[in-house]
Amino acid sequence: MSPAADAATLTARRSTRFVAWVRAWRAGLVPFDELADEIAADEEHLVADAPGTWTDVSLAQALPSFAKLHPDEIRLVLPAPGDPRGLPGPGELTGAALLAGEAVMTPTFGVVPQVRQHTSGSGVEFETVLWRFYPVGEYKPVFQMGSAEAEAELTQALADATTALTRLDVAQWRPELAGALQALRRPESTGTLPPGYDPRSRRLFARASILDQVLVLAETNAPGAAVNNYEAQQRDAALRPLLTACRQALVAACNAPMHA
Repeated sequence: MSPAADAATLTARRSTRFVAWVRAWRAGLVPFDELADEIAADEEHLVADAPGTWTDVSLAQALPSFAKLHPDEIRLVLPAPGDPRGLPGPGELTGAALLAGEAVMTPTFGVVPQVRQHTSGSGVEFETVLWRFYPVGEYKPVFQMGSAEAEAELTQALADATTALTRLDVAQWRPELAGALQALRRPESTGTLPPGYDPRSRRLFARASILDQVLVLAETNAPGAAVNNYEAQQRDAALRPLLTACRQALVAACNAPMHA
């Protein structure tokens, strides 16, 4: 895997790591002591409004809130404007999840991450992550496609987007985007999910995680690039179906059935 691809995998949406590792723990496949470190990686994570707490607590202190849940009751949701699938009706949780573009859902509560920017006294900028719990009234997961269908849709969407961007000559003003999309047409590493996930889900997650970061890159124009509004609109139209397929792939991979 290239250095750029490896870095992208490490910065996958935070809720994907949260859901995958907590589900693996609830399936009895990883020990509780590993959870907080695996979810947070090298970041500082705190939790607000966890059940039974009165102030912000560490991630390790909040994770026992999931202790009585079956793995299948812990779900990844990646909503987008106009596509709130997987969220309950209008309310504070739904608003926060739409703003963040991600959430962890259970039958009785949802958890949404918020990235907070800080500047130290010496002027060094850094980030922390605050996970906030929201109570849920009646919540039932919506139907989602399986890993096989999601993989097929992602492959087709990636091929279509690559063809469209080649026609738009995106390599002239964003060569790293064009190169990354071409490379992603081949399966990548399968080692980015915890134990319990089948090879297809692992492969799908690795590929979609990298692609997710490539699409973040695509949302901005390269410095000094001669890209007019029309070209930007054409690029966005070419990538929109791929964005949807990528979100579906991440959800399908992380919510896939667990295996011992």
